[in-house]
Amino acid sequence: MYLTGKDVRQKETFNLNWFFYLGEEEKTPGDKDTAGYRPVKLPHDWSLEYPFDEAARSCGSGGYVRTGTGWYKKIFRVNPDAVKDGRAVLHFEGAYMLAQVWLNGQSLGRHVYGYTPFEWDITDLLKTDGSENVVDVKVDNSAQPNSRWYSGSGITRNVWICGMKDIHVAPYGVWIRQPEVSGKQAQIHMETRVCVNHRNRASCEGTASEENGEITVETGIYAPDGSLCMQERTAQSQQIAAGVREKLLFCQDFLLESPVLWDTENPALYKAVTKIYKDGLLLDEVCTVTGFRNVRFDSIQGFLLNGVRVKLNGVCVHHDGGCAGAAVHPQIWERRLEKLKAMGVNAVRMSHNPPDPALLDLCDRMGLMVMDEAFDEWRIMKGKELGSNTHESRGYSEWFDSCHEEDMRLMLLRDRNHPSIIIWSIGNEVPDQTVPEGYLTARQLKSICKELDPERLVTQANDQICAEPRAAAEEFLNELDVVGYNYVDRWRTRAETLYDDDKRTHPDWCVIGTENGSLGGVRGEYLLDMKEKAGWWKMPYYSAPVKIGKLLHFTMTHDYVAGDFMWTGVDYLGEAHWPARSSSAGVLDTCGFEKDSYYFYQSIWKRPEPMAHLLPHWNLEVEEGTIIPVLGYTSCESAELFLNGKSYGRKAYAYPAYGMTERYGHFDKAPVPVNTDDLFLSWDVPYIPGYIELVGYMDGREAVRHTVRTAGEPAAVKLNCYRSEMKGDGLDIAQIEAEILDEHGNLCVQADTKLTFTVQGPGYAAAVDNGNPEGMESLRGSCIHAFHGRAYVIIQSDETKNGDTCTVCLEAEGLPGAAVTVSIIP
Repeated sequence: MYLTGKDVRQKETFNLNWFFYLGEEEKTPGDKDTAGYRPVKLPHDWSLEYPFDEAARSCGSGGYVRTGTGWYKKIFRVNPDAVKDGRAVLHFEGAYMLAQVWLNGQSLGRHVYGYTPFEWDITDLLKTDGSENVVDVKVDNSAQPNSRWYSGSGITRNVWICGMKDIHVAPYGVWIRQPEVSGKQAQIHMETRVCVNHRNRASCEGTASEENGEITVETGIYAPDGSLCMQERTAQSQQIAAGVREKLLFCQDFLLESPVLWDTENPALYKAVTKIYKDGLLLDEVCTVTGFRNVRFDSIQGFLLNGVRVKLNGVCVHHDGGCAGAAVHPQIWERRLEKLKAMGVNAVRMSHNPPDPALLDLCDRMGLMVMDEAFDEWRIMKGKELGSNTHESRGYSEWFDSCHEEDMRLMLLRDRNHPSIIIWSIGNEVPDQTVPEGYLTARQLKSICKELDPERLVTQANDQICAEPRAAAEEFLNELDVVGYNYVDRWRTRAETLYDDDKRTHPDWCVIGTENGSLGGVRGEYLLDMKEKAGWWKMPYYSAPVKIGKLLHFTMTHDYVAGDFMWTGVDYLGEAHWPARSSSAGVLDTCGFEKDSYYFYQSIWKRPEPMAHLLPHWNLEVEEGTIIPVLGYTSCESAELFLNGKSYGRKAYAYPAYGMTERYGHFDKAPVPVNTDDLFLSWDVPYIPGYIELVGYMDGREAVRHTVRTAGEPAAVKLNCYRSEMKGDGLDIAQIEAEILDEHGNLCVQADTKLTFTVQGPGYAAAVDNGNPEGMESLRGSCIHAFHGRAYVIIQSDETKNGDTCTVCLEAEGLPGAAVTVSIIP
């Protein structure tokens, strides 16, 4: 039974005990019969529960998965007292796509966009006598391909049932504005919208009554240490006839002295607790988390956070969680973001749609700045050709005119209190940038942003600046507060001049790299030449960092460029050509395992920390004596390569270069001989099994070394658990990495051993992966082959079983078994 709590506002997960049906049969909403359905938990993505299929209508852009139409059903009861003097609301954080919802057979409505939230007041349709209610949800993802990447299918985000009084804070009704913030003080302007629902209630004599009274909003702001900073009450006297519904606006201003500012190293978070009273009686209480910081984009200095120039070392990410599909538990993102931050990332672009709100919460807590993005399509439909489409494309452009304003507003209202968000993006690579009337759409979307959030600036990711045969219109670019560049080096001499041409023509423009290429590649595989028909962007491993490093070097040394968002932080499903079902553009694969490219960025973005990384691995399938380019990524001043103990020389690259100081001939740091202007080191050596070793030097002394050995035959499997405990609520997860090692503990990159996971106790294997973009094994089974010696499994808790621990057991063909224990938190 739901809404049994005593708090004035109740918010309960509605994710358990659902039933699901996929097929063409039209279901009857309100029917309690679950024949033909199967039990599921939310969030849920049905697309990965079926085999990858080259003939799937989603095509390669959608990851060759099954889509179609699915039906969800849930039978539930509510506490009769919960709605006696209040309201009940059913809130969906997202469903992909075209979601229609019924309660007890009565239609609540429809929501189109798969990435924005929607909710309905269900009070008047609820059975409140303790009998069963039925909610039905139809999700239609049959118009394919409708996305240029994997969208997933189903109720892919959390669902909540909420109970509140007739007088309560409106949805997204608390807005904490920050007109001026510094280390000395923060000016805070708070707006609270309150819903007033006065019902017709007959008196004992049968006459209708009126409800009068004084409504008061009290806000307390709490510091990161939990102490109360300040508190204020604002009141309005109201006399409203019974049966009337309206929203009241309350405004409050605060001046916070010496605030602890939110930044990437110390993401300090404050809490605003808003309480609603009527005639002194508490009716609602809402907690809003935010942080105070000063954000500024400048045409000369680039980007400044709290008055300090900061380069945005960003990555783009799609919304999927690899084998989790589009139903991503926050812990999956937490593990990924921890790794990306350790690489030096300080910013994330949510490409190309509003993200799961839990991901924004993580960025708030972890100190990662965010570009929040609304759409991939406006009025002009994009082809989805990169996914080897076999039929006509579909897309959001079909719904743009009827839905875009609501969806844009929902994103802004939902997200504008997040301190991590530093800029809004109204679109990505929209063809509208090249047509004469496109600037009018940009202007309208920007106006919505300014109406709902005047403080933040607005951008759009443009891929057609100086493009041929048709370029982005100047009127369009001039509408943007910050001009976003996708692949700035793509056209003609821009491959050399990059942003400089536009900087001379438009010195007042603020510019940012909204999307540029990464090293990417498949973990553990090394191209020695350009493969025919593989794509011009798939370069040999020794060549890729030359092109990528040139843009990275320019961005880091030109202040006016605010920063860059590299494509991508993590491999993602879709945007692939058979036999691949996922992209390999990321520095992490779909399992979250680091690729070599991860260490390239770390060597530049974490420059003060000594590190060294060698590639390729030393189990290459080449003839002994073959000359192999060996690359070294290091943050050290110089590095020396050894092959089986023999030195192949010390080298250094010229970044950052140091000029003279104080007087002619004086340098703060002693110059070291350099032999390349690239951001990496390279040696050509004969392939001889054994080991290669990179030794990094700082101030002439060894600071770090990295050794890569030829691995022997597989001898054991090592399991590493990301978190050693999980809640026993049926929704929490544990993530486990499996590595195949030889007898000396070296990773067996040549191993593709079949691995089978079983669980003893209150849990089960929910998903498996190995990071292979061409892997066609099921991601929802309990077994998978290792890929270059590694695999990954997600364990989900089982609320139907009891136990204090959950033991994950691994069987590996021809190898000893392994196990790891996860503690269960009540």
